[in-house]
Amino acid sequence: MPRDAGQDVILEAAATLRDDTLPCATRLAAALTPEVDAVLARHPLRELVTSSEPLPLLVERERALFGSWYEFFPRSEGTPEQPHGTFDTAARRLPAIAAMGFDVVYLPPIHPIGTTFRKGPNNTLDAGPDDVGVPWAIGSPEGGHDAVHPRLGTLEDFTRFVARARDLGMEVALDFALQCSPDHPWVHKHPEWFHHRPDGSIAYAENPPKKYQDIYPVAFDADMDGLVAETCRILRHWMDAGVRIFRVDNPHTKPVVFWERVIGEINRTDPDVIFLAEAFTRPAMMHTLAQIGFQQSYTYFTWRTTKQELTEYLTELSEEAASYMRPNFFANTPDILHAYLQHGGRPAFEVRAVLAATLSPTWGIYSGYELCENTPLREGGEEYLDSEKYQLKPRDWEAAEREGRTIAPLLTRLNTVRRDHPALHRLRNLRFHRTDNDAVLAYSKRRGSDVVLVVVNLDPHRVQEATVSLDMPHLGLDWHETTPVRDELTGETYHWGSTNYVRLEPGRAPAHVLHVQRPPAAQRNGGPGTP
Repeated sequence: MPRDAGQDVILEAAATLRDDTLPCATRLAAALTPEVDAVLARHPLRELVTSSEPLPLLVERERALFGSWYEFFPRSEGTPEQPHGTFDTAARRLPAIAAMGFDVVYLPPIHPIGTTFRKGPNNTLDAGPDDVGVPWAIGSPEGGHDAVHPRLGTLEDFTRFVARARDLGMEVALDFALQCSPDHPWVHKHPEWFHHRPDGSIAYAENPPKKYQDIYPVAFDADMDGLVAETCRILRHWMDAGVRIFRVDNPHTKPVVFWERVIGEINRTDPDVIFLAEAFTRPAMMHTLAQIGFQQSYTYFTWRTTKQELTEYLTELSEEAASYMRPNFFANTPDILHAYLQHGGRPAFEVRAVLAATLSPTWGIYSGYELCENTPLREGGEEYLDSEKYQLKPRDWEAAEREGRTIAPLLTRLNTVRRDHPALHRLRNLRFHRTDNDAVLAYSKRRGSDVVLVVVNLDPHRVQEATVSLDMPHLGLDWHETTPVRDELTGETYHWGSTNYVRLEPGRAPAHVLHVQRPPAAQRNGGPGTP
């Protein structure tokens, strides 16, 4: 029986739909062509035809999946005459952040800070009159979650800061921490929002082994509806000031249903608003928060440093979990200075930046990362010495650049490579390749014709050599082919096949970020031009 030409049309469309290396729009377009419509009109489906209730489709904006975040404290960007920064003085830092290629500027809480049990430098309990306190101890007689710290400026100053960031191609993300200092207006206006001891006092917050004497946790059992309404009011207040991204502090310590209601209510009218869950907790809770509405999630990336740990964790994140959980790989935070960075020095900072920027579509750093700040408060801990959470931390950015004490050029290059390569904009296309050295990790991402291959030396102390064995079909190549690969970090070009030797030296060439430049079809098929 002669083959119906329509059969080829349908088979080709089906093959395109199944090709998960192609963008979704390209795959869907293959099923919506006039040729496919014509075939289905000639041969309508007549068996097993059913209908269902309409199903909702949620389409979120690109920044929910792809972006580069930079966290900094505006109050540390002051002047010699006035050390405490303002939004206006902090805005001077924005061009340098934009020049490094970051998309999102994330600010810790910008609200008034309580004075009761205020923390001093290095988390001491004896703060002096000039100590600035912890931004997460929110609230004072000057206002609560909807107010601006008076030393930072006014709401109008903040709005101008947001507009300046937007002019530079960046968004401002704001920390939302649902907790209070003992001086917060809620403590007296809404006593039902707190658990009181029999003597009438309120217990401070604890996250063992950490104690937060300057913070009261919020209780949700007495007035969930009131807290949902107030939270939505506060979020919309900052949305009106231009904020469309919120990093939520410790959401796992609040009821899941609370966040489900709040995010649902905000996204019902403003689907472009993004919520990032900062929940370093059990996997089940992290997954649940992602499933009920958080568009992004912090992860365990900070603590995954070996080849086996990274391979296993990224396989988990890029497979089933990717259907609901979008990871944000922060290489450090004001709370977390991992031992790998403490002991690995500048090479460790370079390696972790490469990994975070190329493994995950979204990554971030906390200010000072580019200077490789890595002095801990104590050996065996993850707190910074003289942490910016408790005091101002001015930095001489110009001197660091003059003296070559910054890895800003590497961060800039990584963000440029990310923007230039669509393959790095996705998570599910991650594939690991074999190496014969456990200190060397190799992986690739492919999206359509764009293929990026990364090989990283995980050892920040020693030169490592390895043989990299590539799964060529995952790169869109045949097993026998060789192809030019251009190192996007150095500009050098190599010719690679299925088996390749690498030598990676910390501090000089810690990684290859290779753009696989597939040869022309004529060469690949052995036609004219083949050597």
